[in-house]
Amino acid sequence: MRTIDRAVGAVLGSAVGDALGAPFEFGLPGVFRERFPDGRGEMCGGGGWDPGEATDDTQMAVLVGESLLERGGLDLPDIFRRFRSWAAADPKDIGLQTEAVLSSGDSWDTAAALHFQLNGRAAGNGSLMRASTSAVRFAAAGPEATRDAARRIAALTHGDAAAWEGTALLHELVRVALLGEDPSAALPEALAAVAPAHRARWAVVLAPDWHPDDATEFNGAVWPCLGSAVWALRTTASFEDALAVAIDLGGDTDTVAAVTGMLAGAVHGAGAIPARWTDPLQVPLPGHGSRTLRSDDLRALATALIA
Repeated sequence: MRTIDRAVGAVLGSAVGDALGAPFEFGLPGVFRERFPDGRGEMCGGGGWDPGEATDDTQMAVLVGESLLERGGLDLPDIFRRFRSWAAADPKDIGLQTEAVLSSGDSWDTAAALHFQLNGRAAGNGSLMRASTSAVRFAAAGPEATRDAARRIAALTHGDAAAWEGTALLHELVRVALLGEDPSAALPEALAAVAPAHRARWAVVLAPDWHPDDATEFNGAVWPCLGSAVWALRTTASFEDALAVAIDLGGDTDTVAAVTGMLAGAVHGAGAIPARWTDPLQVPLPGHGSRTLRSDDLRALATALIA
């Protein structure tokens, strides 16, 4: 399988997971399997979402990816400006923490830090959900560069370094998968690069014997979100099964499935994503020309990013 197929799989797979999981957000465990007993889920819509409609997870990932391409590299003020324009256009969904930072009026380099200083909590999974495009873009630059980019982009909206380290881990796992290697086997080395103050906590949720039932926080937090995605990848053998078990965990299903889809898409490739999920996919982009992207647009975006 070519690297480009895996890169498209990461970007498209994350968007598919987002849209597939959105109607089940904040539901109980087991609701997805109850709706689809055969495990072959459909883009059913619900909860205010049209069938195949992606949420803020994918919208923000697109904004990051387009900035990286149009600016020829990592331009943090530009990404923050795009985020702020999007947030001001009243998107259908936006995380409370992200909204607070983007609407604060503070500058790009202080807004998240000031929010964290005032609230003391900023380890939501919002920096993970949008990582597909940046993970693909920086993969070729190597482990240190991709981790650095991940931390810096995460810090635009998340002042807690736990979120930075989680996003750096996700970037690295995608990088490994794009090379055709096993992300699970790369975890020990990836954890060794985590900032020492955060390493032990991340090691717990990424351990081979960890299960989402062991989580001590709601999976809207960065630790169980990434831990659940890695668990879903580790315990299944296909893209479809990975998404099914991830969504069936309940809770923050769109983001857990988006992160799972990112990893599973990078491992299994774009060809493993069924057409019944990609055909209805739509990504509205408030505040940016009122565009709506489709699967082919995401394929083109991923191809440009990996190139």
